[in-house]
Amino acid sequence: MIMDKVQRADRELIMNIQTQLIHAGEETKAHDGAVALPVFQSATFEHRGDTPYDEIKYARLNNTPNHRVLHEKLARIAGGEAALVTASGMAAITTALLTVLKKGDHLLAQNCLYGGTHSFLTHDIGDFGIDVDFVPGNEPEAWEKLMRPETRAIYVETMSNPLLEVADLPGVVAFARAHGLVSLIDNTFASPVNFRPLELGFDLSLHSCTKYLNGHSDIVAGCVIGACDWVTRIRHRLNLMGGCLDPHACFLLLRGMKTLWLRVQKQNENARALASFLAAHPAVLRVNYPGLSCHPQRERANALFDGCGGVLSFEVRGDSRIADRVIARLQLPISAPSLGGVETLITRPVQTSHAGLSTEEREAAGISDGLIRVAVGIEAAADLCADFERALRGV
Repeated sequence: MIMDKVQRADRELIMNIQTQLIHAGEETKAHDGAVALPVFQSATFEHRGDTPYDEIKYARLNNTPNHRVLHEKLARIAGGEAALVTASGMAAITTALLTVLKKGDHLLAQNCLYGGTHSFLTHDIGDFGIDVDFVPGNEPEAWEKLMRPETRAIYVETMSNPLLEVADLPGVVAFARAHGLVSLIDNTFASPVNFRPLELGFDLSLHSCTKYLNGHSDIVAGCVIGACDWVTRIRHRLNLMGGCLDPHACFLLLRGMKTLWLRVQKQNENARALASFLAAHPAVLRVNYPGLSCHPQRERANALFDGCGGVLSFEVRGDSRIADRVIARLQLPISAPSLGGVETLITRPVQTSHAGLSTEEREAAGISDGLIRVAVGIEAAADLCADFERALRGV
């Protein structure tokens, strides 16, 4: 009894996300006194013949010691019962959707999504006999009009890519519950530091761990977090489809997560500073960032989020050639897709993340040829602003 109380008290000490990022899942996982969890670079493990198939330790089944610690830490920091890592963010998204939905089902999806997700929903998911309707994230009445008897789920992003819209997320949860739908959200842009969708009532929270969770631009990974029942079903599908994360990538993701809170706090500050600078610059037409007072969903973002993340987008006055000139003049940001790393990255979405969309699809989503997306790193904000000032001079 006394020991139970001590163990319970020890667990209760781990409350803040900063502490969970360091210790969750690792309290009893030390190996020969190692402070850092070793890489278990083994495809298979000893089997005694009395274990169900999904519990046999095998790298493809996502259950090596590296996987297990990572799963527990992800679940704890996001407020979920269980978690599952995958080989990429798209592996997490597609496997989750193909588990939640079956032939004949119907999905409602936000109308401004990451290009890979949009392409899967417009060009591939139909091959599985699943229909999709796209809905504006801030018009619940439109969701109601598109409901069908076979509608099974609704899918949104915390902040849309690349326009940084904040959908009516509480409304999505209420709508899903009222209609018995599974609610899925891509929380990559916020990370669990800034927003924990499961606490709001979402069923499944998805991440491209390539981004903030890893934070160092050196692996590709994804994850699904939610109730045990859903994660177990998604894991079964993932195990058969083979989208597993290798143990060394698990090690790098686990290591990266330990500095997540520190990195995201700095990226929140840097993005807010750069967005404010750009919004006041005469060469800039508009800036998209939920942390700005002029953002149409600023009050909602302020109520829901602990920070607005490190991604912003903006348009300069002029055409795409002017945008390319600005990017070429910059010295600190690297012109590359992706986001969430310690270095600042910059790109035009029409050339990278949304290149797979047609011109008509991009126009419908409000993504212009001259739109520039900036994924702010952890450099000094003053240096970033000075670099953009030089690049915009004379534009």
